[in-house]
Amino acid sequence: MNEDIDFWVSKVRWNGKRLDIIHAHENNNNSVGSYLEMSRQDVISRMNKGYVFCSVLKKNDGKWKKGSYFMTDGNVINNIDTKLPFIQTKRKCFISYYHKDDFSYKNTFLNLMSDLTVSKSVVEGDISSDLKDEYVKQLIQKDYLYDTTVLIVLIGSKAKCRKHVDWEISGALNRKVGDSYAGLLGLKLPSHDDYETGSTTYSKIPARLADNFKSGYAVIRNFTTDRKKLQEYIELAYKNRKVKFDSRVNSRIQMKNNSCN
Repeated sequence: MNEDIDFWVSKVRWNGKRLDIIHAHENNNNSVGSYLEMSRQDVISRMNKGYVFCSVLKKNDGKWKKGSYFMTDGNVINNIDTKLPFIQTKRKCFISYYHKDDFSYKNTFLNLMSDLTVSKSVVEGDISSDLKDEYVKQLIQKDYLYDTTVLIVLIGSKAKCRKHVDWEISGALNRKVGDSYAGLLGLKLPSHDDYETGSTTYSKIPARLADNFKSGYAVIRNFTTDRKKLQEYIELAYKNRKVKFDSRVNSRIQMKNNSCN
């Protein structure tokens, strides 16, 4: 990163095709700290006074990297980085996954999305019960599932046969758990047979997730490190919890045992 940069830009909001608002971080020794919200006119005014603005993007390890410089002709801002995510409400996300195989993808997601979402995911070792009723009860009491608005299922090759994944999906779809249902987003991992094939085989994803994908309630996409796309997928699932709540399906009997190792 560069010392000649006055402000790092991490997020943007558009008004049609025109930039409206940015989140700008003062460059303090090449660090990205708290942000200032600046209007388009504020940015142009500062740039006309010689201030330098540059986009800043997150890497898979959660560290920031330099993007592209903003440019202006005095009236219009040009060269706005299309990879910048949007300024919008942070959704409360719980990640359901098979710990043994897919832990690295959970970490990558959290690294990439830490400033765009509120993590409600279980801290490793915090929930110990192997009994479904006690497990879900702890998730509620420890404030993981209670107010989750989007449950994200990382779909690896063995997610379909893990009982905890089934229990977590069931809990998120149960209104008794919180004040509303959670939206459902499934992300197919590179280890899954259907990754980037353009299709999703019902029998190769968790059955309860498949029920809701068939009904139109769940959203399923490929896992990506594109923050803007992940933000878009989360919003789709969040919207479904509002407009398609009658399509959720949670009648299946919960799994008692894992069906694979």
